[in-house]
This record gives sequence, structure tokens and C-alpha cells, in this order.
Amino acid sequence: MLKDGEKGAVLQKDNSTYAIVPHISLGVVTPDFLRKIADVSEKYGAQALKITSALRIAIVGIKEEDIDSVWQELGATPGAAVGACIRSIRACPGTTFCRLGKQDSLALATELDKRYHGYSLPAKFKIAVSGCVNDCAESCIRDLGFIGKKKGWTITVGGNGGSKPALSQTLTDGVPTEDALNIAEKIIKFYKENAKKGDRLSKLIARIGFEEFKKAVLD
Repeated sequence: MLKDGEKGAVLQKDNSTYAIVPHISLGVVTPDFLRKIADVSEKYGAQALKITSALRIAIVGIKEEDIDSVWQELGATPGAAVGACIRSIRACPGTTFCRLGKQDSLALATELDKRYHGYSLPAKFKIAVSGCVNDCAESCIRDLGFIGKKKGWTITVGGNGGSKPALSQTLTDGVPTEDALNIAEKIIKFYKENAKKGDRLSKLIARIGFEEFKKAVLD
């Protein structure tokens, strides 16, 4: 029996089949890959295809002996769905597709995804990028969030869902994209070096104080 995350598989309720979650960057997928998911899922008798809250497609009900073949035929890598790491990054359509977008959320999120998807940290770490203040990617409940405004990005930190939910706090406003990436790097590095094992970013901020955290990642 595989451990959760091994071969990108998660054991299901029946204790005999697994779900796998191909990495679909930002939830943007081509028709060809959708067809491939459907064909491979049908071939190996998947019980369901589940669109997840992280904008992935989980293939549910795969037998252990078929997992390697499924991955090979999909030609995809696993999405970071479990474990202490940076999970799949969530993003809205931004200025690429949405008339309300103020900043290019897909461009920023794509770069974040390239740099950090699956990056090991003391606990799970979620990032979201929203192209306007409607915050469709729900940056307000992510460890690190970006909200597009006319003059640049508002960066938020310390949000999370779970049994003890927390809303994020605004770290800074009016940030150009390149500076936003630099700040993200500082936040992730500081979190990795200072968080206790299992603690989300909100707990680290509560322990050291928001102003101290802000000084550490902005100065």
C-alpha cells in the first residue's frame, strides 16, 4: 500500500483504490489534455473525475497496479496536493480574459508556479493571485496572496482555512510585478527559516508579531 503522496497518489475511502491529481498550472488546460484525461480515466476504470478547489482534476478510483501506467499515458507530473510544501497556485483569469482585471494574474501566477510548486516547507503553504479586488482566487484565505489594483499589487499574508481559519493581513500596496516576485521570495525564505514544523504562516506571524514580520520581509 502506498503512502499518501507516493507516486502522486492518495488512498481513498475504500482502502484499495487511489486518486491521482495531474498538475494543471493555474487551472488552465487545453482541450487535448482534457481529452487525454477522459480517455485514460475511462481506460483504467476511474470511478470519478473531481474538479478540486485548487483548480485541479482529481482522477479518483485508480488501482495501485495501474498508477504507473496512468502517469505514463497522461505524460503529466503530479500536482502538489498533499504534504508540507507549496501547493498548486490558484489564480483568476485576470487581464488575460476578464474585463474586470486590473493586473495580469495569470502571468504572475505562472512565474510563481514555475518557481515554487511543490517546494518543501515546514507546513503546507497556499498562494493565490487575483486580478482585481473581487478576489475570485480567494487570496484573503491563503498564506500568501496578491490582489491586482490599478497601481499594482496588494500583497496579503497569513490567511488560511481549516479548523482554525484566519483572514490575511495587508502587507503592502501598489507593488510592481517584479517587486512582488522579490517579496514573495523573501516571505517564503523567512517562513522556511523561522516557522516551526506544522505551523502555517499565520502562526509564525502571531508568534513574532506582524510588524516584526513586515520589517523582516520588506526591509
